[in-house]
Amino acid sequence: MAGEGLRLLKRGKVKDIYELDRDRLLFYYTDRVSAFDVVLPSTIPFKGEVLCRMSAFWFKNLDFPNHMLELIPPNKMVVKRLTMIPMEFVVRGYLYGSLYERVLRGEAEVPIEPVLAAKLPKPILDPTTKFEAKDRPVTREEVVGKGWLTDEEYDMLEDVCIKIYTAMARRADEAGFILADLKLEFGRDKDGSILLADSIGPDEFRLWVKANYKPGRRQDSYDKQPVRDWLESVGYKKAVEEAVKHGKPIPPPPKLPEEIIREVSRRYVEAFERLTGEKFR
Repeated sequence: MAGEGLRLLKRGKVKDIYELDRDRLLFYYTDRVSAFDVVLPSTIPFKGEVLCRMSAFWFKNLDFPNHMLELIPPNKMVVKRLTMIPMEFVVRGYLYGSLYERVLRGEAEVPIEPVLAAKLPKPILDPTTKFEAKDRPVTREEVVGKGWLTDEEYDMLEDVCIKIYTAMARRADEAGFILADLKLEFGRDKDGSILLADSIGPDEFRLWVKANYKPGRRQDSYDKQPVRDWLESVGYKKAVEEAVKHGKPIPPPPKLPEEIIREVSRRYVEAFERLTGEKFR
């Protein structure tokens, strides 16, 4: 077992978190997959290993302090114990996903025509809540008002997030991909310093094939977007939205078709190899 003899602190959507001691945690990256904040009954082979190893790659190569202490192949990581900032720092370079839907509903504005997958003039920070039943957009005023960050910290992290996205997008471009968006998380260590945390992999970003990119349609994605697309095609996304809207229990998710499982697994592995330059096996 991944954390045999250790105290399980949290079983998340994708990873299990164990306590090593009061200063260190063990992340165990599973093959579980989630969509629309719901864990699916199906698993994706090699997904946990890809997320773990790719997170380690980015932590080693991005120019910002992070919580990683040790990588334990194939799918475990020792990290500093942090007090997490309860929000997700979403950076968007393209009009897609929930931002596109909010623009169509008149709940958000962007300085371009609302064309699906259109490139934004410059990357923007579009933060959401974390640890709520359903993540929702959050404003700077709410973040500062709740004491999650000071004005100065918000400015600093906005700048850091845009720089990280830009650096990762450059790497993706060299590998033949477009990094459409990116979710980052941060926490404070016992000294109060802010560190980059959690994971950075295909569960945290949308990765499109550059050669096939065309605005105005869904994109060819090397992340978990095919899972989202299939769930939407069978009506599950709409069922979740209706349940949330009316305060009802979320309906149980369906099992993924075997062809979707195989293809998403293949794409995760290929994305890892192309972005990192390492062989998976």
